Amino acid sequence: MPTIKQALSFDYGIKRIGVAVGQTITGTATALNPLKAKDGIPNWQDIESLIKEWQPDILLIGLPLNMDGTESEMSKRARKFANRLHGRFGKPFEMVDERLSSEEIKYDLRDQGIHDFGAHSVDGMVAKILFESWIAQQAN
Repeated sequence: MPTIKQALSFDYGIKRIGVAVGQTITGTATALNPLKAKDGIPNWQDIESLIKEWQPDILLIGLPLNMDGTESEMSKRARKFANRLHGRFGKPFEMVDERLSSEEIKYDLRDQGIHDFGAHSVDGMVAKILFESWIAQQAN
């Protein structure tokens, strides 16, 4: 596999899909605006635009597992989304365990005195954490 320099990470959801772009050289990621989805189906042209703009070497998709590590209905939908991304754009992808990532973001926001999560892109922040988790695994 060629050297990975840039990744797009996705926090799959039924109404919104969080997105972040990360760079392996710096190990940092930036949350982007979430994409709207209709029953989990995004506007594929929006994703195509992101891929053209950021030129990722890999796509990272959050895998929402149950706390015991088993798959849920959302896990199956996230895998289907990942397969569709790969089929449409031909980019390699990896699934990233996202257990507790949403709760981690909400906890961090509460620490900052923020209680209205709707006013903040929790989805994009989760996508950012997905990249950070993945990059930490790569270091090991």
